[in-house]
Amino acid sequence: MGIFRLSQFSASVLLLSGTLLTALPPSPLWANEMQQLLTVTGQASESVPTTLTEAQLTVEVQADTANQVQTAIAERSNRLVAYLRSQRVDKLQTQGLQLQPNYVYSNNERRLEGYIGSNTVSFQYPSDQVGKILDEAVRAGASRIDGIHFIATPETLKAAEQKALVAATADAQAQARVVLSSLNLTPQNIVRIVINPSPGQPMPLFRGALAASPVAESAPTPIISGDQTVQATVTLEIAY
Repeated sequence: MGIFRLSQFSASVLLLSGTLLTALPPSPLWANEMQQLLTVTGQASESVPTTLTEAQLTVEVQADTANQVQTAIAERSNRLVAYLRSQRVDKLQTQGLQLQPNYVYSNNERRLEGYIGSNTVSFQYPSDQVGKILDEAVRAGASRIDGIHFIATPETLKAAEQKALVAATADAQAQARVVLSSLNLTPQNIVRIVINPSPGQPMPLFRGALAASPVAESAPTPIISGDQTVQATVTLEIAY
């Protein structure tokens, strides 16, 4: 008799549980799966003035022996670096050091004609003053100006990046409003945000090997900087 009552009670509980389960609303997980999403991507860019110049200078030497090349490069490089440090340039560093044999090919034969070595350094300096630095660097021992780039200060780039992100977000939201409004749909909430800021690349003035030449005493090389552009992309997933 006791067993019958227990089984009857269990069946009642199971029936009640089944009734409760069918009456419960979908879980948040199920609700998210049932949501309809619109994905929009906004883009924006901000241009900022460049006030710094990043320059690369190379000391190059050719001589009969490797020791002669190495000694000459060390002497001229030390003179060049001493001058740059005296001008308090920023981010002075070595970019490359090379020493290699110089082979000449004639009549299908290879002949060794000494050695060639080079040492490349880079630095940053205010653009409105860098012309004089480059001229004096040639006198101090630089053989080539391998390239210069115009760049903005980190603080300027950071502020431009933030403005670009705000504008890109507004662009994405505007796109979503237009699309949903045209379909008589209402945006609910933003489900996902993807931010992809892209700092602007330094603007090159020139690339390649510009050989050192006599420099006029009175007029420094004019250096005119331009603008640097920072881009940002913001992607939104909006439920509706």
